[in-house]
Amino acid sequence: MDWQALWHWLYIAGMAIGAIHFIMLGRNPRGVPRYEYLVAAFIPIWSGLAYLSMVLPGAELEQGKIEVAGQVAHFARYIDWIVTTPLLLLALSWTAMHRLHKKDWTLIASLMATQVIVVVCGLVADLSVIPWVRYLWYINGVVAFFVVLAGIWGPLRAKASSQDSALSSFYTKIATYFTVLWVCYPIVWILGPSGFRVFGQTVDTFLFCLIPLFSKVGFSFLDLHGLRNLSSPDTQTRLDESVGGVMRMMGFATVVAQPRRSQAQRKTRYLSGGMR
Repeated sequence: MDWQALWHWLYIAGMAIGAIHFIMLGRNPRGVPRYEYLVAAFIPIWSGLAYLSMVLPGAELEQGKIEVAGQVAHFARYIDWIVTTPLLLLALSWTAMHRLHKKDWTLIASLMATQVIVVVCGLVADLSVIPWVRYLWYINGVVAFFVVLAGIWGPLRAKASSQDSALSSFYTKIATYFTVLWVCYPIVWILGPSGFRVFGQTVDTFLFCLIPLFSKVGFSFLDLHGLRNLSSPDTQTRLDESVGGVMRMMGFATVVAQPRRSQAQRKTRYLSGGMR
């Protein structure tokens, strides 16, 4: 059995399901701007098409692959990432600035542009023949990646904290989910065939299908449903409630529970004050 083709086809199916879900979800936006649903749907569509090229036949290898220095470089992954990862940062930025009427587009553009540098450095590294040149480009990409992380946990987090506590708490949790998955990318890259070759191409393909599935569809799923609960806590759908339960199991506080908890705390303080 061709395991790599199987992982790719399963990934493509997951992207298709995710895109359809976000399109359907956007029909009832519940206080979340429709353009956020559009971006969430576009990400898996683009990613699925890029991965499709890695299973369709080409001259010698599949269309989205090329052989460099005796190993296969999946350049279609970078075609995916150079579009989808900046858009994911855009979505995270919108979450951080959810209640702000004026978005900080300078900050958003800076993060997106830096992420493009990360992806380009990874592509050049993967296409490099000389080992030390490959690792030099990898290090350049990692440095740029740390700049992106600094933006996520510095100015973006400050934007979220400047608004209400429910949004601030939600941003911290969704950014943690986001960061944990994104950190996996350079680790898998350096341990896989492109780097130290600790594991082979089959494991590499599996991981680069699993991680993007959760970092794209998984992130957008939690992000959109969380924002829906944050914007319209009194009109939850069953799926919104289910997502809230999943988030609690993962250690996330639900956005809906936070206002209720705050009301309960205010009521307790009021009664305590009255008893005094």
